[in-house]
Amino acid sequence: MSERHIVFLPGLLCDEALWAHQTAHLSDTAEVMVGDLTRDESVSDMAERILEEAPDTFALAGLSMGGYVAQEIMRQEPERVERLALIDTQARADTAEQVKTRKDLIRIASMGKFKGVTPRLLPNLVHEDRLDDPSVRDVVLGMAERVGQAAFVRQQSAILGRKDGRGDLHAIRVPTVVLCGRQDILTPPALHQEMVDSIPGARLVIVENSGHLAPLEQPVGVTAVLRYWLG
Repeated sequence: MSERHIVFLPGLLCDEALWAHQTAHLSDTAEVMVGDLTRDESVSDMAERILEEAPDTFALAGLSMGGYVAQEIMRQEPERVERLALIDTQARADTAEQVKTRKDLIRIASMGKFKGVTPRLLPNLVHEDRLDDPSVRDVVLGMAERVGQAAFVRQQSAILGRKDGRGDLHAIRVPTVVLCGRQDILTPPALHQEMVDSIPGARLVIVENSGHLAPLEQPVGVTAVLRYWLG
């Protein structure tokens, strides 16, 4: 039984299936926990719940919304995090256009049209070459179905209420990798470079032929990066 631990934090409408390859192939180096980010209505509460359920110390990897929660954990109890991976995420708060989009999606979901949300989001989530790839598309649709309408609304509300964290990045003092898909539309590489420029010693990794869900779209490559990061 490994004495090392890694906590994975999923993105919006994602669950443990996002991290299936990483969980399967990194479990020989660390005990793996995938956090549940479906129950709370604020990023702060999500972070507090993870800290309550996580081991005393752990490596922490978060994608998109999970990256927002990871940054909040670094504000709340940074001494418990041994190393950090921020994946397909950003430190900025939403733009006015992004706020409007989220509110529109909340309205659509609240009208009972939740099944229409994921097909609308899918082109922004994955590389265009994988829109018809069942190994990606079906996993994304399945995760959204399991997360469900109520949790989707909670998650979007939490994201809307998050703070701009750019001013806090300089305080991170653990080995940090910042990773994103080259074709990530939602959080493009420039936003990741911005984080790297503010986190002392952070390294940037760009994953080719990948959109916003790099651990699912390019699982082998992402797992290889995280194995090196853990080592």
